Amino acid sequence: MSEKQNLVVLGATGSIGLSTLDVVKRNSELFNVFALTAGQNAKKMAELCIEHEPLYAVMANQAAAEQLSAHLNGTSCQTLVMHSVQAMSDLCAHPDVDTVMSAIVGAAGLLPTLSAVEAGKKVLLANKESLVMSGQLFIDKVKKHNATLLPIDSEHNAIFQCLPASLQNAHADQQLEEHGVSKILLTGSGGPFLTRDINTLKNVTVSEAVAHPNWSMGQKISVDSATMMNKGLEFIEAKWLFNCQASDIEVVIHPQSIIHSMVAYHDGSILAQMGNPDMRTPIAHALSYPKRINAGVKALNFAEISDFSFTKPDFARYPNLQLAIDACDAGQGATTTVNAANEVAVAAFLQGKIAFTDIYSINAKTLDSTPVNAVNSLDDILACDKAARLCATQLLAKVSH
Repeated sequence: MSEKQNLVVLGATGSIGLSTLDVVKRNSELFNVFALTAGQNAKKMAELCIEHEPLYAVMANQAAAEQLSAHLNGTSCQTLVMHSVQAMSDLCAHPDVDTVMSAIVGAAGLLPTLSAVEAGKKVLLANKESLVMSGQLFIDKVKKHNATLLPIDSEHNAIFQCLPASLQNAHADQQLEEHGVSKILLTGSGGPFLTRDINTLKNVTVSEAVAHPNWSMGQKISVDSATMMNKGLEFIEAKWLFNCQASDIEVVIHPQSIIHSMVAYHDGSILAQMGNPDMRTPIAHALSYPKRINAGVKALNFAEISDFSFTKPDFARYPNLQLAIDACDAGQGATTTVNAANEVAVAAFLQGKIAFTDIYSINAKTLDSTPVNAVNSLDDILACDKAARLCATQLLAKVSH
């Protein structure tokens, strides 16, 4: 039996983090929880520390760390409590760490994830914003430091599984075309408003927007799914993960979320990865790749599947999807800008400050209003992100209720 993998989970209290720890618990002979990180949820983090006994726990700030220490005080838990993004980054690069699950939502996950890459770790990427913000820089670092990058998003993991083995194990400088691949088919459910009257979308409430029909996700990702910005960010991520162009990727609406994505080949074959909509499947696949382990997910029962449908996306219904695809074509500055604006706009919607349809307006106006300069370094990326957030925040004031 080989030694256990030492694992860091970035974003341990979120849905991906909790699913990761569920898979780890089912396969405890293979994995050891080295460190857990979280934002503010000290109570949940205390429960996880007591259950999984990591050496380290890192919270986003000192106040949350003090709350966690208070929760653990008087228990037998020996976990060392720390705080700050720098502490997260340091642990990701720790010489004893083998694998890092990057599951912090949004731009906050970029620096710790890059730290893991620069340390040559096996990086399980659930934080799509890292690639959306810093695609070329990120991929160049993966190659330079000989890191292993495995996608966790169900769609990208599905694409990865459907690619030939020669591409799965290649660095990101090989062309799909050379391996017989003609197209990547990125599936999306269409979210909760696939059939809703388009004229009523401005009246969508927060509770309606976060009620995804198939997946259990955090609020930010659920809203992104409802606007299909999530699919737009995945489109951009796919470009970098699989070294292709926007023209090589096609979005397909598949409301049942059974086929998670497909790869089309020149000989007419299309390979699809299928399964119940449960994130533990791609997490288990990446944790154990190239082996397979128990994820705790039931296999599909085809006798119970009554409908399998596919349509093209309606960009009038999902203008954020078109915006992200256009940004993908425009380059790094545009994708960094759109991602930052969207984080600001979605947060405002969740706080009841703007209407659902205003999310697109703010994203589009921010992209129009922000000069998209060449973005080549991490400093450039962070400056572009900051400028877009400032612009989006100023635009908020003009549309807030």
